[in-house]
Amino acid sequence: MKKNRIYAVLSVCAALSLLFTACGKKAQAKDNKTVNLWATGSDNVRQIFEALATDFNTNSEYAGKYEIKLNFMLSGTGTQSLVDMLTAAYKAKQTKTDYDLVDLGGDDLSRTVSLIGEQGFLKIDPAKVPNAAGVSAQPPTAKGKLQPYRGTTVVLAYNSKTVPTPPKTTDELTQWIMDHPGRFSYNTPGTGGAGDSFARTAVYNFISDPAAMMSDDEKWTKEWDPGFGYLAKIHPYMYKSGGAVVYPNKNQGTLDLLSNGEIDMCPAWADMLLSQRAAGTVPEYIKMCTIEPSFTGSVQGLIVPNFGSNSDGAFAFINYILSEQTQTMLVRKMAAIPLVDTTKMDLTGYEDLRDLDVSKFRVMSIGDLSTAFNERWDVEISTLK
Repeated sequence: MKKNRIYAVLSVCAALSLLFTACGKKAQAKDNKTVNLWATGSDNVRQIFEALATDFNTNSEYAGKYEIKLNFMLSGTGTQSLVDMLTAAYKAKQTKTDYDLVDLGGDDLSRTVSLIGEQGFLKIDPAKVPNAAGVSAQPPTAKGKLQPYRGTTVVLAYNSKTVPTPPKTTDELTQWIMDHPGRFSYNTPGTGGAGDSFARTAVYNFISDPAAMMSDDEKWTKEWDPGFGYLAKIHPYMYKSGGAVVYPNKNQGTLDLLSNGEIDMCPAWADMLLSQRAAGTVPEYIKMCTIEPSFTGSVQGLIVPNFGSNSDGAFAFINYILSEQTQTMLVRKMAAIPLVDTTKMDLTGYEDLRDLDVSKFRVMSIGDLSTAFNERWDVEISTLK
């Protein structure tokens, strides 16, 4: 009787062991399927990532094999930043974390690399991301590890009815501004990236060393004088209201002036102009072009931390986002500048994108100097009569 009880107990234990083993494999299989994607930004960025995640999970060639789980952090919420979270996980030597794939660009990218180092990320595997072969754009740092998937840049927006032949260079733009007083404007630096780009490139065009545009060294502030002199020179020719020069707040401010016919030209974000033109809030005759030297632009990319849990799934999503179909979706939903060959893409309504060469974008990252720059502009330019 005692032996029978022992055999019964052993049989139950064996059965439970098999059950738990099976459950463990199922959990592991589920973990291998889930890909945690981390991103931050404004609400329109959240919406596009939600659409991409749904499409990847249900319609892509990877549907059923991998499943994207979006972890999105709205910018300006005051919570711990994504960069801080990544840095903390890396420095704590965590492994097998949920940081499978991260969307980075601009200052967030440079800050992450400065805190973690490029060694914290995996190289893009060309065998797993074959679509990367069709992308020539390169990030300013972490090359070979951050995979660019879309571009954005500040362009010269203009009214094609009143400006049939827009300027092609900074010198031509300057002459046009002085020949057409009150018909040009840029938004106050610090209130929007378009105005930031115009003012900063105007100043840094007078600095011969290209390294200045990627440095937060205070030594460069000593070379700002010629550029601020230029901004003071063109100040009297800016848009006026009530007889006084007025600098609009935010990117939308100048774009509204252009759309309403109060000015003929202004710097604007390409994606902002195109998306609003497609929506009908900006007239069809508002066009865009680039000048030499150009305003600033950047590429946004995806990077795979080496302390994540699903690099294969991460590479699968990167390959997906570089497909012609997904690049077209990015154009339609957020007027993103595609990084793949556009000759076969339907860019109806977004034809201007074909003329934007991402490889020629000027990237600027001056860190805390941006605060000093804006303060000087407030003191020296905004107070001019």
